[in-house]
Amino acid sequence: MSGFPNISSKRLFPLIALAFALTSAGADSSPAYNYLNIPSSAHIYGLGGINISTVDDDINAVDQNPALLGPEFESQIGLNYMHYIAGSNFAGARFGTAAGEHGAWSIGIQYYGYGEMDRTDVSGNITGAFSPKDVAFSGIYSHDITDRLRGGISLKFLYNAYGDYSAMALATDLGLNYYDPESDLSLSAVIANLGGQIKRFDNHYDRLPVDLRLGWTKSFGSFPVRFSVTAWNLTKWHLPYYETGDGTSNDNLKLKDSFGSNLFRHLIFAADFVPSDKFHIGIGYNYKTRTDMSTYSRSFLSGFSIGAGLRVSSFSVGVALSQPHTGATTFMFNLSTNLSELL
Repeated sequence: MSGFPNISSKRLFPLIALAFALTSAGADSSPAYNYLNIPSSAHIYGLGGINISTVDDDINAVDQNPALLGPEFESQIGLNYMHYIAGSNFAGARFGTAAGEHGAWSIGIQYYGYGEMDRTDVSGNITGAFSPKDVAFSGIYSHDITDRLRGGISLKFLYNAYGDYSAMALATDLGLNYYDPESDLSLSAVIANLGGQIKRFDNHYDRLPVDLRLGWTKSFGSFPVRFSVTAWNLTKWHLPYYETGDGTSNDNLKLKDSFGSNLFRHLIFAADFVPSDKFHIGIGYNYKTRTDMSTYSRSFLSGFSIGAGLRVSSFSVGVALSQPHTGATTFMFNLSTNLSELL
């Protein structure tokens, strides 16, 4: 982004990096396109932010894995909203429906706004304001391979606008899901964010956060709790971070790159209490989010998230909360309905 002559790099770089880093569900240190790791489902956000194997009837959740979409999503529409720190607000909508007996398609749009920032010249003089934003348009198609195995593909068009500069990219996700309803076992695999930029901001090429993800979700007997483990960032093993102790001195920085640290920074754990098809409450733990926030301002709740959903008549409502940092309590809200039930 070295070609932003009308915006002081002293002000722009930290603000943009912070906005992406804090809104990326603990994604890797590269800031570009990390908003793709932010879920649009309150159910998923409550389960740790990334979950590719939870079989749900919420159309908002299919962006996690295109193979989670199916003919059962007949004429369903979903709306989502998320408030993050400061002036950051995200919102989107998705529609999905069946394509024959064994297929389904969906279209959606997600908007990521990071509030208003000062526009400055190269000398640091404020010349106005600008509002950086990202927009993702997506289409999904899925098909039943067998009665238990489903495959899906999504295509995403990404538009980014920061002041007078913009960029565009194309990305695709490939997903598989195996679901055995008798044992309530779900296994998934996703290759996420394959693609690249088709228009750069200037001379700098930003890579998409390509990722390999595996997921396992299962309940046991009549106990109404589904457990999930999601493995992500599997394209690389080493995910080191710095532990800052109590945060009172930069001299206490310690590099953490042990086997155990790397292992758990690849894993997200979740439990979902589902006593009926009309209500659920879930909790997730994302160790990478917690360790990414390893400063004196990290709270006990960093890395944890909680969400709940309720179906009333033809509408499903979902909410989720998380506090990755003491100065950032996040909130997500979902609403979905089946249009055919309203007509």
